[in-house]
Amino acid sequence: MRKLPKRLLVTFTGLLMVLPTAVAATATAAAASPGHSDDRPGRPLKVLTYNIHHAAGTDGVLDLERIAQVIEDSDADVIGLQEVDNHWSVRSNWEDQAAWFARRLHMHYAFAANLDLPPLNPGEPRRQYGTAVLSKTPIRDFHNTLLPLYPTGEQRGLAVATIKVRGQNVRFANTHLTSNNNAERLEQAKKVVELLAGSKTPTLLVGDLNATPEKPEITTLTAVWRDTWAEIGVGPGYTIEADIPTARIDFVLHTRTLRPTTAEVITTNGSDHLPVAATFTLR
Repeated sequence: MRKLPKRLLVTFTGLLMVLPTAVAATATAAAASPGHSDDRPGRPLKVLTYNIHHAAGTDGVLDLERIAQVIEDSDADVIGLQEVDNHWSVRSNWEDQAAWFARRLHMHYAFAANLDLPPLNPGEPRRQYGTAVLSKTPIRDFHNTLLPLYPTGEQRGLAVATIKVRGQNVRFANTHLTSNNNAERLEQAKKVVELLAGSKTPTLLVGDLNATPEKPEITTLTAVWRDTWAEIGVGPGYTIEADIPTARIDFVLHTRTLRPTTAEVITTNGSDHLPVAATFTLR
């Protein structure tokens, strides 16, 4: 078994989370150091949200490298991934996918297990599935909160990371709302507002929200945060299905303290979703 990056395991109400430590390579560590050009005034912050479908593409092929290449080519500073496996099953070769991406991309990372099951055999890692955050600079704080769950639903969560941009904290929140129950999804959206609203810290909320912009779940969120694509995106911004996209359900939302300068949907067959990238500057 390959050696995984050093991690700190913390349990909150039954949720296993992986907090980042020294995952980044020397170049990344240098980028976070005082006086480096990454901290100069006017530096943009580029973000990416991507539901990776455990790295299974539209061609049915499991390919982590294909996902990694998309992330690398995007040059995003911080990335929110959804549908990430951690020793989940044979479908993803029992890989710790978040750790794999961190090693491959020389990034810091944090993983939130919204599903956390015991191993099939004693002594093996727990089987987990959830969301992940990758960052070029250290993740200074990370926590995951479970969202409302209906009896027939699948547990979802809101993962919140704190990073620094030009010496100022920025919150990066990553979520994946339920896909099969409108009422449950609306409750989840309201909980997200409850958890994040009211803070003066510049905030980005990204993820697969499983609803189109006019739905109550989305308008609940866009009443608080701005929809980046609606502000500066060109075209419909469709993200699913990846081969012939017909709907926009993957979002980057932001507080008014962040000014969007670019937004794009990236074409790739690495998942059933298309990733969305956006660049911001602090106002």
